Amino acid sequence: MQLAKVIFLSSLYLLNSNLVQAETKDWLFDVFLDNNIIGFHSFKLSNNHLLSDAKFKVDFLFFTAYEYQHSSNEYWKNDCLISLDALTKEDKSLSKVNAHIDSNNFVIHGNVDNNEIIKTLPDCVMTFAYWNPKLLTQTKLLNPQNGDYLDVNFTYEGYQKLDVKGESKPVKVYHLKGNSSETLPEKPKIDIVLWYDKNNDWLGLRSITPEGKIISYKRR
Repeated sequence: MQLAKVIFLSSLYLLNSNLVQAETKDWLFDVFLDNNIIGFHSFKLSNNHLLSDAKFKVDFLFFTAYEYQHSSNEYWKNDCLISLDALTKEDKSLSKVNAHIDSNNFVIHGNVDNNEIIKTLPDCVMTFAYWNPKLLTQTKLLNPQNGDYLDVNFTYEGYQKLDVKGESKPVKVYHLKGNSSETLPEKPKIDIVLWYDKNNDWLGLRSITPEGKIISYKRR
């Protein structure tokens, strides 16, 4: 009887361990500027808790022409963001954004280049959470770097071939377009191509900078 209990508890422990593992997923991307690798962007999702970390550096001759670091700590519930802590360093610019649900609203407090930001959004918002297929149905997204709540539009463009970890595979293609700033409509628009496999697992993206250079994410 005691042995049966031990076997049962052991089985239950293994089952729970497998469930926990099943709820944890990682996405790790090499980031390229044209054909040159400039850094990485990683995402780790576990039990509705997402950790995002990015580091880019562009060198020119013996100098660093551009440097970017971003970290974000997010909690989600039913595909809605319920809290956010983000820190971004872009060259000499520093941004901090903190947000949480309060009385059925999503309240944002931030400091971007020493400018304070306070705003209230609806109770269910999403960041640019490419890892979540629900993103593809959204018309507004939150930029965690500066707190902007942006108009966006997604278009499904069918299948194409994409090199995924050295193998050519058919992938679904979506085109994301939208505003890049709430207050500066003259800024270049968001124009991003996204790739997903048949199960809507995010595989990569491509975007063009205002200078005409190509930024791409390639899944490791």
